[in-house]
Amino acid sequence: MNGNELDERKTTILKAIIRNYLETGEPVGSRTISKYTDLNLSSATIRNEMSDLEEMGYILQPHTSAGRIPSDKGYRFYVDQLMAERDHEVSQMKEFVIEQTEKVDRVLQQVAKLLAVNTNYATMVTAPQGNHGKVKFIQLSNVDEHHILSVVVLDGNLVKNKMITVEEPIDNEDMLKLNMLLNTSLTGLSIPEINLGTIAILKEKAGIHSQVVSDVLDGVAEAISEGEDLQIYTSGVTNFLKYPELSDSERASELLHTFEEKQELVNLITDKLGDENSTGIQVYIGDESPIQTMKDCSVVTATYELGEGVKGTIGIIGPKRMDYENVMDNLKSLKSQLDDILKKAKET
Repeated sequence: MNGNELDERKTTILKAIIRNYLETGEPVGSRTISKYTDLNLSSATIRNEMSDLEEMGYILQPHTSAGRIPSDKGYRFYVDQLMAERDHEVSQMKEFVIEQTEKVDRVLQQVAKLLAVNTNYATMVTAPQGNHGKVKFIQLSNVDEHHILSVVVLDGNLVKNKMITVEEPIDNEDMLKLNMLLNTSLTGLSIPEINLGTIAILKEKAGIHSQVVSDVLDGVAEAISEGEDLQIYTSGVTNFLKYPELSDSERASELLHTFEEKQELVNLITDKLGDENSTGIQVYIGDESPIQTMKDCSVVTATYELGEGVKGTIGIIGPKRMDYENVMDNLKSLKSQLDDILKKAKET
């Protein structure tokens, strides 16, 4: 016999018995279950179902005329069900994130091209990045005896994956307990709130697995804090050649190199996103530009937002004599449209 022999009613009753027993440590009676579930069944019907579950070996009656407690077989069924549900949730989340990432990539590539065509300048658009988001969900999964995959989902459905090495293998039941402990303790916390006190409490609750929890938390913290490479989409770089003051071989070569390598662009955007007040349009003229190769240029940027602390940047780079009015009009319009487009893409 296995868990497949249980119909929906028996499964619901068994789960209710186990959850109640886990909460109270006391044998569970039919009257408690009738109040605990949404089945709207009489105590007599529940007693019959509990009798069947006992006969099947999923629950035990420790004393005559007392309630039931889960057997090892009942616990096993419960744990397997929970793990299957968690695996399904993680699979759905991964599919959702991949699908949404592909949608956003296409949108941002088109935005950069459209902006370059409309302004005749070089453009850049960054993928959205989180800013101290809160933990929504954590899933740890065994890869092999010495490696765990940590999947951390933050606000805005930003996902951080991290492979963690452990000295000792973790069996499925212990892995389930770790997942439950981490999610119960960390869900809803922002990154700064996961402090040494929180970690100490988690390690204490983990008991003999405190070192494993410590290793896992180190990996989770690293996965969250290291940040993924900032993705920047660029277009219209050859537009620099349309302006004599930027088209001599040395200046043009430096500008093209900056856009090709992108590291200086990353530094500019990273500094800008770190500023909580950088949500409007920013203009850097000549020497005001933090990028050395753009001292003969003007850089105009705007920030778009997806909410929940997730935002990105749109930038236009051209000569100092650029048409500022046209550039700002395009940025304002596109920023508004991008906010709407990305929010819709995220919701669908």
